[in-house]
Amino acid sequence: MRSLLSARQAAITWVLLLVFVFTGCGNPAAETQPVESPATPTLASPEISVTQTPDIEKVAVNFLEAWKNEAYQEMYGMLSPQSQAEISSEEFESLYHDTAVELAVQGLDYEILSTYNDPENAQVAVSVDYGSVLIEDLQKDLIFKFSLQSGDWRVDWERSMVFPELEGDLELDLNRQVPARGNIYDREGKIVVGYAEAISLGVTPGQIDREQEEDMLGELARALDIPAGAIKAEYERFGYNYQGYVPFGAVALDKVENRLGILQSYTNNGLLIRSFQGRYYYDKGVSPQAIGYVRWIQESEEDRYRQLGYARDEKVGGQGLEKWGEPYLTGNRGGTLYLVDGEGEIITQIASSPAEPAQEIYTTFEKEFQSDVQNALYGYNGSVVVLEIDTGRVLAMASNPSFDPNAFNHTNFNSSHQLQEYYSPEGRSPFLNRATQGLYPLGSVFKIITMAAGLESGEFQPEDIYDCGYHFNELQGIRLSDWTYEHYLEDDETPPSGKLTLIEGLMRSCNPYFWHIGLDLYNKGLTDAVSEMAEGFGLGSPTGIEFLEEEAGSIPVPASEVDATNLAIGQGSMTVTPLQVAQFVAALGNGGTLYRPQIVEDIRTAGGESVRAFEPDPVSELPISAATAQALRTAMVEVVENPRGTAWHRFRGLQIPIAGKTGTAESGSGEPHAWFAGYTMANNENKPDIAVVVIAENAGEGSEVAAPIFRRVVSLYFDRYYPLYPWESEFGVWATPEPDEESNGNN
Repeated sequence: MRSLLSARQAAITWVLLLVFVFTGCGNPAAETQPVESPATPTLASPEISVTQTPDIEKVAVNFLEAWKNEAYQEMYGMLSPQSQAEISSEEFESLYHDTAVELAVQGLDYEILSTYNDPENAQVAVSVDYGSVLIEDLQKDLIFKFSLQSGDWRVDWERSMVFPELEGDLELDLNRQVPARGNIYDREGKIVVGYAEAISLGVTPGQIDREQEEDMLGELARALDIPAGAIKAEYERFGYNYQGYVPFGAVALDKVENRLGILQSYTNNGLLIRSFQGRYYYDKGVSPQAIGYVRWIQESEEDRYRQLGYARDEKVGGQGLEKWGEPYLTGNRGGTLYLVDGEGEIITQIASSPAEPAQEIYTTFEKEFQSDVQNALYGYNGSVVVLEIDTGRVLAMASNPSFDPNAFNHTNFNSSHQLQEYYSPEGRSPFLNRATQGLYPLGSVFKIITMAAGLESGEFQPEDIYDCGYHFNELQGIRLSDWTYEHYLEDDETPPSGKLTLIEGLMRSCNPYFWHIGLDLYNKGLTDAVSEMAEGFGLGSPTGIEFLEEEAGSIPVPASEVDATNLAIGQGSMTVTPLQVAQFVAALGNGGTLYRPQIVEDIRTAGGESVRAFEPDPVSELPISAATAQALRTAMVEVVENPRGTAWHRFRGLQIPIAGKTGTAESGSGEPHAWFAGYTMANNENKPDIAVVVIAENAGEGSEVAAPIFRRVVSLYFDRYYPLYPWESEFGVWATPEPDEESNGNN
């Protein structure tokens, strides 16, 4: 017995003593016997017995530690034979597990208050803190009983050792209080995700009255913010005899309320309108792969979530910010714990804790700009990433094919149709965030890094001249051809680039020049010069963006001359993600600092108090000198401003100064991937400069496809201007482009 006891411990100790007296566990005749001298053998015997048996406190600790670690079978093994005869191991484990789930136990803890034992029996008083996430300070005092059997203390178990009120057929029932899920906003406070009443829209092509079709399309275009031609093209591919349903999307009711009657007038013209409510993703999902969606708790994970405090019928984040932000967006749940009888009738209330409102997340996105960037990719698989060059803020992140997160609301009529499409083999992986998980060869954009490696090695200077012809013959037995030769074969007009400085080599994206650099460095023993430079630019490792799944990519060290030439132009086995490219392009634009990309601008309480505000997070500096950085920037400006630059024809008339690089990367199947990466130099005090990276999968040449998308993104950001693409007849509607006679190249 401890020498000093708190009042609580002392009281429990007297209870234990009284229990022993009245249950016969002590010596019932002791009160009537005269006190014997310390030398009598009758008092020496218990002392010898105690020292020969295990320490009861250690035995109790072992049992409690097993409980704490949810090792229920280990606990069962410590029970006395009599207790095991009264309850099976399965029932025992189920009782403890179900109690932990019901009480939402997270981190059970205990404190031994006192112990008492005689030669054959023992009792231990324990204070148990159940660590409930729903009931604050849920603590109970328990008395554990032990008996000595074959020299070991065994637990004489009772249901009250789980929770003191559990006697007979009484059960615990926790009524969970769940606060409303927190909203998600853009950086300006415009709602991106929140509760709303909405309608789903779709058509049955076979029921469309062609005379009313144009008017109906106009209303749908207004409601969905989709060009009428794009809507028509969507259902025309099924044919006007198709009697199936073609879903378009969902619209918040307050957006169309004043024209809902007009929309409803077309329900006899093949248009189907159904209402639903719940967590709503505006604009069919703002960067859905990044924001994510919510889903029902699955049966296999129900116990785990209930132990975390969730109710059975709740939804949880399934991807992206919704998943990462779960602790903020769900709030602090509360609950009221009742004791109920076998019929479920309440006997008494044991404890209660109120719920607290959820917090709200503000993203770094600009809602309208993000939606415009998503639309800018229409018709192509790929990605667009936009970063503030001086902070690492992600202003836009688009990935195509995409999905509508509202499809996960089962009350949305379009849900089953959309989910079936998304999860079909032809769904083209819409949940894959190609910005962070898409792995691609970088093609000629990688020449920026090869140029940096050449300059930093001291083996090359910006003014070095190289004769860029149609062919590269420096590899024994191998002849490689420049992109100009491919154009020459196609149209018989494109001459070789001729003699170029290194800066002009990047401007013209001369393959032979960069093959020469890669091969020369390799043969001079600088085998890993290009690879190390790429790693210094952040390639081959995750960017560290906080909550999005991302791939590292691969930057190999050349093992042969062929490997060296392939790597020099961003081909071979090297792969990168668009976000990695945006990170290093932003660093080129800001003077050399690689910032960790971030999507969370702020997290605030329901009362508006900031609990986590955005702060730029510099990761490292580009491993290049100021002179090398200036040479790279000069060359990237020449790409878009010099009439011989590979992207000059795409940026004529653009009033926003930019620097960039085209890229056409052989994909290994089909057409090459089209790249354009660059940054702005507007120095606009109201619009921070940005880095923009575009990749269109299997789309062809970087200058023909990715560069126009880049231009639209920049124009949208600074001027809210929507230049038509060469391949569009109207926004979102493709047309066969006229031959472009002014193309200066594909790289």
